[in-house]
Amino acid sequence: MIALNGFSASLGGHAVLADIRFSAGPGEFVAICGPNGAGKTTFLRALAGLLPGSRRPDPREMAYVEQGARCAWNLTISEVAALGRLPYGDMNAAAITRALDSCGVRHLAERRIGEVSGGQARRAMLARAFATSPKALLLDEPVADLDPHAAHEILHLLASFAKAGGLVIAVLHAVDLAAAYATRMVVMAEGRIMADDAPLAALPAAAKCFGLELGEDRSPRLLYSRHLGEH
Repeated sequence: MIALNGFSASLGGHAVLADIRFSAGPGEFVAICGPNGAGKTTFLRALAGLLPGSRRPDPREMAYVEQGARCAWNLTISEVAALGRLPYGDMNAAAITRALDSCGVRHLAERRIGEVSGGQARRAMLARAFATSPKALLLDEPVADLDPHAAHEILHLLASFAKAGGLVIAVLHAVDLAAAYATRMVVMAEGRIMADDAPLAALPAAAKCFGLELGEDRSPRLLYSRHLGEH
């Protein structure tokens, strides 16, 4: 269980979170949505215990991947994933291999992270989180650098992790993807939670916060199928 009870925060003298009351537990995939400057990243950082007054979870049970996470050293993809084992002080090869497989980068294991695409580097950083074998994943824009098929692959992976009893809390700008994969949507604006409900029930609040209309769109669109990516 991860929770905040009436949490507020200020940065540079400006209030960025106001009276946040939130809790989530195993089996949930929570998408945090809202316009730029709504406080989504700060909210996620508070859940990760990275703000004054917030509680730091056990790093063996919770893995946090910040927005645009990059590795400062030009390690191999396998070595990047292995960093996820630091809280345990071991090099559990099975856990590392599972993480590389899950994130679709095992074939890049010996490539250096500076030699792969931005999307592949993002997958490597996600593999580091999975290598921890955590109970909860906190992710800030985990599909920001990925092409459409890869984004669906990662979100399917996260949804499967939640269905298996894990907890996923992810900041997602793509509300349509959040509605398709998350079990719950938190809509934020001006540092406050405006809605916290099942994705379809939260869409009216999301539309209002983004200044958009809510309606049905029957235009052709790209659809995801796991079989399309198999050869």
